[in-house]
Amino acid sequence: MTTFAEVVGARDLTWNLTLRELRSRYKQSALGWTWSLLNPLSTVIIYSMVFSFFLRIEPPVGKPSGLDNFAVFLLCGLLPWNFLQASLNGSMGALIGNSNLIKKVYFPREVLVISAVASLVITFLIELVVLAVILLVVGNMVLPWLPMVLVIVVIQTVFCLGAGLMLSVLNVYFRDVQHLMSIVMNALFYAAPIVYPIRFVPDEATILGITLPLGTLYRLNPIVQFIEAYRNAMYNLRFPPLGSILYLLAWSLTLFAVGWAVFRRLEGRVAEEV
Repeated sequence: MTTFAEVVGARDLTWNLTLRELRSRYKQSALGWTWSLLNPLSTVIIYSMVFSFFLRIEPPVGKPSGLDNFAVFLLCGLLPWNFLQASLNGSMGALIGNSNLIKKVYFPREVLVISAVASLVITFLIELVVLAVILLVVGNMVLPWLPMVLVIVVIQTVFCLGAGLMLSVLNVYFRDVQHLMSIVMNALFYAAPIVYPIRFVPDEATILGITLPLGTLYRLNPIVQFIEAYRNAMYNLRFPPLGSILYLLAWSLTLFAVGWAVFRRLEGRVAEEV
């Protein structure tokens, strides 16, 4: 409780660090914040060409929205993934990148991770607003579903904070963590229905003569549930299943508790290790 009180008491520092992250992200860049829109859009164009014209993957028709647009289908999955990936990468470098500040003065080290994730939340919200405008242009009345989207954003932010706290302090002691995570994130990208519909995942698969419930195991991945939740709210225009939201909430709170505990356990010698 003392640590939580310290973090809350350092909210002004957290806000200033968040602003610093936002200002430095596109510092001395001619296009500035435009890059936060161009990067996902360029990715959507590339994937749309590959999967729509070469692999000829048809997106599912939104139910009950009736929407049939691969670019929008892709954006609904790609933006949450980009937020997750950027949060984990930013968190892993939060302590090491601020080593001079850590060595000079005492403050709750957690605020470095919190500010890194908070700056990415702001970017993510801007991207979601742009996506909402695109959905309105193509005829999807997404406005009534935006409160549900914000609930999912809050849950995902807690998830990212928990993972970020744990990875940030582990990366101080074991620098191989950042290299290992780059491989893990590449695997997780294709292990979630980001660039393909979830219907492509078979219910069962036989591996080494053993029949596995692949569909069930696949859906246990919280990233799969996050992607599907965003698509339900923005692409299909329907509420995600309550069980899915509770599952994600349980994952996020558990991961946050574990990440906080690991951070507090290893934080003592961070100033010496960085």
